[in-house]
Amino acid sequence: MSIADVQKLAQENDVKFVDIMFGDVFGTLQHVTFPANVLENEDFFEDGVAFDGSSIRGWKSIDKSDMKIVPDPTSVFLDPFRDYPTVCMFGDVFEPRTGQRYERDARSIAWKVLQYLKETGIGDIAYFGAEPEFFVLDGVRYGSEPQQAFYSVESSESPYSAADDDGFNLGHKIKHKHGYFPTTPQDTLMDLRCEMMLNMEGMGIIPELHHHEVATFGQCEIGMQFDALIQAADNVHKLKHAVKNTAFQHGKTATFMPKPVFGDNGSGMHCHTSIWKDGKNMFAGDGYGNMSQTAIYAIGGILRHGRAIQAFTNPSANSYRRLVPGYEAPVNLAYSATNRSATIRIPHVNGDAARRFEFRCPDASGSPYLAFSAILMAMIDGIKNQIDPGQPMDKNIYDLPPEELAEIPSTCGSLEEALNELENDSDWLTAGDVFDKDFVDTYIDYKRETEVLPLKLRPNPYEFHLYYDC
Repeated sequence: MSIADVQKLAQENDVKFVDIMFGDVFGTLQHVTFPANVLENEDFFEDGVAFDGSSIRGWKSIDKSDMKIVPDPTSVFLDPFRDYPTVCMFGDVFEPRTGQRYERDARSIAWKVLQYLKETGIGDIAYFGAEPEFFVLDGVRYGSEPQQAFYSVESSESPYSAADDDGFNLGHKIKHKHGYFPTTPQDTLMDLRCEMMLNMEGMGIIPELHHHEVATFGQCEIGMQFDALIQAADNVHKLKHAVKNTAFQHGKTATFMPKPVFGDNGSGMHCHTSIWKDGKNMFAGDGYGNMSQTAIYAIGGILRHGRAIQAFTNPSANSYRRLVPGYEAPVNLAYSATNRSATIRIPHVNGDAARRFEFRCPDASGSPYLAFSAILMAMIDGIKNQIDPGQPMDKNIYDLPPEELAEIPSTCGSLEEALNELENDSDWLTAGDVFDKDFVDTYIDYKRETEVLPLKLRPNPYEFHLYYDC
């Protein structure tokens, strides 16, 4: 949309407020709100608005805090959750002194990787189709104090609620790992997901399907149409906004935390991707899985840097509760056609336009801009350096004998391990000045100080079960 289109949309919907949104480095959606009359001034779209960058995690120090955010009119949508009509736009963050994109703004990094893609001559657009999974809970309680630590999640679908005498228990519970596709009354969330999908449509997302996922405790998925990298990442933020707010309106709570429930499947965000040039899918060919050699090299890049990529695609300590054997999560760096036990799956599709592969490691606990950008940078590195991924693994990796499994590289087992890998393998990210070296170092340090170290220092409630009587 153009500026004129935004102004027309606001007029037709009697808009009262304008919300400028951006996702921070760690995936949290931020916003600032203005009266609708700012849309009358085109300088609003050219010059942006000033804000305090020192109050955003991992950004500016207070002595260099002045920043500006410039709204992107092509990203405009109506927010269905506001009492007063509100249009929203994503913004890009700039240094007001230099006019340059801020090197720690996740969306700006995504813009830079697309520019780098064009400069390499490999392609002019990259498409991403994300599949974020989530849990819808009836309630959640948690706490972590020096003298106590606990969490409790509640779901009427849970088999643990079968004995509850709350006046509403009618049975029809979902057993562990039995949540994939059961109909009502076991699937209690069908109408809620329908409403989420309608809200997504009102926000400009094209949803494709929804269903209950494998886990109990209300695990769900809403599929949406693929898009170019920036727009696809915007849509992940919009989907999470729609899911959380729709659940909230119904007295429920939704989480994209990868593993909120022990003993059942966790939530991922499988990413389908392809690179195009001059209107042609560069991944279509006559090789393995009907893929081109370019696509195979791209796969090689992801497998080569897969453990470092995880610092952005699996950026929470909780991510690694999901990436364990036995829960359908990919834990080995291999590729295959139609094989969901491999980290990279080449799906069966109809026609060359749909040729793509699926990277199955990521989850939705971090920034979609950084996750997609890291994946694309690894693909570019693989293509530029013709990285051979080796032979495909056309077997069920989960059933391989130990000696054969030992030959396949594994994904990282912890956030600390992923950060160490990124620290030792980041040159491919800083190529073309896409990821600033200072940004990468700051990201690693922040994660270590605020997530890795605090978790190391705190006893886990299960440790009392194991060791209290020692």
